[in-house]
Amino acid sequence: MKKQITQLVDDLDGTVLEHGGTTIRFSLEGRSYEIDLSSDNADKFRRAMAPFIAAGRATAGRTTSGVRRPSRNASGELAAIRSWAQSHGFTVGDRGRISAEVRDAYERAH
Repeated sequence: MKKQITQLVDDLDGTVLEHGGTTIRFSLEGRSYEIDLSSDNADKFRRAMAPFIAAGRATAGRTTSGVRRPSRNASGELAAIRSWAQSHGFTVGDRGRISAEVRDAYERAH
């Protein structure tokens, strides 16, 4: 009998992810990346990126074929984030940018 075992490994520190972990996809200067991280390292990544994301502008994604994909927020996700944030004690305006801190909290809750 032959048994094949596949392990997910944290790409940053090499630890075996026994209880899941997460794959984070991101883009920088026109190149797309994905990285498998433990929950702790994923949190570190999100905290490190938060000030840059907060200062940046969201853009609609594109595939390599150039066909435009709908943005994540096109489906009313912004309204859902605002509603959730306001009901959970975050200060969020009815319009404008939503901070990375609020977005991260929303993502963790869902």
